[in-house]
Amino acid sequence: MEGRGTTRSQYAMNTGATPPMYGWNMIPWKKIQRNVFKLQKRIYRASRRGDSRTVRTLQRLLMKSWSAKLLAVRRVTQDNQGKKTAGVDGVKALTPKQRLTLAHTLTLGDKAAPVRRVWIPKPGSDDMRPLGIPTIHDRALQALAHCVLEPEWEARFAPNSYGFRPGRSCHDAIEAIFTIIGHKARYVLDADIEKCFDRIDHAAVLKKINTNPSLRRQLKGWLQAGVYDAGQWFPTEEGTMQGGNISPLVANIALHGLETVLGKQFPRSGSRGFQAPKIVVYADDFVILHEDRQIVMQCQEMAAEWLQEMGLRLKPSKTRLTHTLVATEGTPGFDFLGFHIRQYPAGKTHSGKDCRGRLHGFKTLIKPSQTAIRRHVAKLRKTIDHHKHATQETLIQALNPQIVGWSNYYAHVPSARVFQTLDHTVYAMLKGWAVSRHPNKKKHWITSKYWRVDDGKGWTFQPPYGGARLARHAHTSIQRHVKVQGARSPYDGDWVYWSKRVGHHPDVPPRVARLLKQQQGRCRACGLYFTDGDKMEVDHILPKKDGGRDARDNWQLLHRHCHDMKTARETGCQGTYDTRHVAEEPDERKRSCPVL
Repeated sequence: MEGRGTTRSQYAMNTGATPPMYGWNMIPWKKIQRNVFKLQKRIYRASRRGDSRTVRTLQRLLMKSWSAKLLAVRRVTQDNQGKKTAGVDGVKALTPKQRLTLAHTLTLGDKAAPVRRVWIPKPGSDDMRPLGIPTIHDRALQALAHCVLEPEWEARFAPNSYGFRPGRSCHDAIEAIFTIIGHKARYVLDADIEKCFDRIDHAAVLKKINTNPSLRRQLKGWLQAGVYDAGQWFPTEEGTMQGGNISPLVANIALHGLETVLGKQFPRSGSRGFQAPKIVVYADDFVILHEDRQIVMQCQEMAAEWLQEMGLRLKPSKTRLTHTLVATEGTPGFDFLGFHIRQYPAGKTHSGKDCRGRLHGFKTLIKPSQTAIRRHVAKLRKTIDHHKHATQETLIQALNPQIVGWSNYYAHVPSARVFQTLDHTVYAMLKGWAVSRHPNKKKHWITSKYWRVDDGKGWTFQPPYGGARLARHAHTSIQRHVKVQGARSPYDGDWVYWSKRVGHHPDVPPRVARLLKQQQGRCRACGLYFTDGDKMEVDHILPKKDGGRDARDNWQLLHRHCHDMKTARETGCQGTYDTRHVAEEPDERKRSCPVL
């Protein structure tokens, strides 16, 4: 594996590492992944029983593990969506030999390279969100540290914390809220932390993580590495820059403990007595629910005081106290994660109150929020405007991912009427697009050119000779999402539960779900179970160039890295290729997520 004319001793002298004895594509990944998971499961169990000494010992062992280093390098160079994003060193990709060399050189230190700042638009706002792109070496080392720290904190995190955690999603948070308010209307504090990632106090979060000294020094180095913006270096005295692998975990650790503080201040008394306030957290957004308004206001004061310890504060413009049923301050209901959650009076009188003035007779409805609908319509209109002179096939290819992705995200709440309204809106925009292309033609001629109406499937936006057809929101079936059980974690080792859950996850398209069921949750190439967060790709068993059909009997589901290796073997090349069929549908929440 050394370069031409380079001896093993010269290699060790230049890189400070022992040269690899085998190629990247010959690594036994199945065995390596099992070794790493066994250690992570032991860390999780030790943390659950409060054995901090065993946790530290196992973490040091995992940090030095060759298997963990290989998986960390594979994640940042082959699996992650932002794998070809360069840091300040300008390196975008690594060859298989360079990946092995990087794995050998992954060791903890006390310094880190500055991150490269990239500005991206913030959804629903004119503001820009700053991302910090570390170098590939720092990303790999952060992935290794994340692999070490996550099992420990997964055993500590509160059950109703759902942001940036394995096996949990926005839909789990929405279902948790639905369960809490399902039998009793409540007051709600809809809170938002102002610039959470940018203002976390470094000393406070490092003290809270309380890990071994070597890892603590490395974490401090990442937090204080600084940032390059437009060729100028700026120090980072507070906050954790969005864009790194470990930033979401650090933010979750910083925000951990609020539910415990509120639970101690308002303890539950008896099965039918005083109920403690409930809190549901997703990253820097959280809601506090209780039937007593005064208690919710006290919780707001305690939360604001507790956040000051981490250098954070609530954002007044996005913090609102309301009620799920009664119009106390403005309209009832609230928006959370793109959903509008509200209760409506129900029953014979529709009054919502009995003879004693107590609330009763209501139903809970969760729908897409008006802000999310307007944002989606604006994006579709922008796409149509940008394709005024494009072919119909090109426009359909641009619109379909947006329609399918948005519909899949909201397909687990009663969204049927919203979907129908959106389809009418899309039709009106497409009609304007078609008329603008042929201003002198009659409507019947335009309709016959761009819509098919005689095949028994209604008005379908499709070329007259066939081909791809425009997806419709209303064609997405509504299916109730099942919330993750309690404090469940992928590190608990229950493969039966998690492999079944992956096939019913909201982010999994129907085709992928069918293949997961057919393959019993395993990858056809390596034989390992798919877990939440794995990048999956639909592959043709017999390639099209060899006569393979694009049909169910010729599809199989593979890990992304397994698909890369298969493509390399078929093409006779040792590199990786990006000509693949992506299994994930686009998701607005994930596109705005700072994780690369």
